[in-house]
Amino acid sequence: MPIMDVRLPAGRLDKTAKAGLAQRLTEVLIRMEGGADTHGGRAFAWVLFTEVSEDDWWVGGSTGGEFVAPAGKFLVHVTIPEGYMNQDHKADVQRWVTDAILAVTDAPAEAGQSILVVIDEVTEGNWAAAGRTISLASIAGTVGLPKTGARYAWVEAYFAAKARQYAAAGYPADCGGLLPQSPAS
Repeated sequence: MPIMDVRLPAGRLDKTAKAGLAQRLTEVLIRMEGGADTHGGRAFAWVLFTEVSEDDWWVGGSTGGEFVAPAGKFLVHVTIPEGYMNQDHKADVQRWVTDAILAVTDAPAEAGQSILVVIDEVTEGNWAAAGRTISLASIAGTVGLPKTGARYAWVEAYFAAKARQYAAAGYPADCGGLLPQSPAS
């Protein structure tokens, strides 16, 4: 259930460029989901644009461009479920997002210094749809990713380790932040 919230200066992209960037970022979302190009995968791929007035976006104590690379100011928050990506995968996503923005703005690769990509992880148990909490396991099922592959095995190992830490610290088994049926030992 990844979400990208793209903040950019008001008027920086016209409607066509924004649509092009939305398409590229949707492809990044599908790619980061392990290629889940299914109806369920696309239904979870949200891209939001928030335009910020120039006088509300300060860099280096200025609203001007003296501290901004040629691609311009972009702040992208990528929201993902906790435990879904290792550090290499996060680095890939950060690069893919930057590359998508550079392509749409026709800026050279070295101009990406003012494109900031932040990955926010939502604790397991804090996602909901249709008024019901959904787990990472149910998200994987909805987007059509198998729970028998290496990536899901890594997710299960991550949450098993977290469950062991919680148990060792005396937390109740239902304290949240764990996959359903995560072993405590």
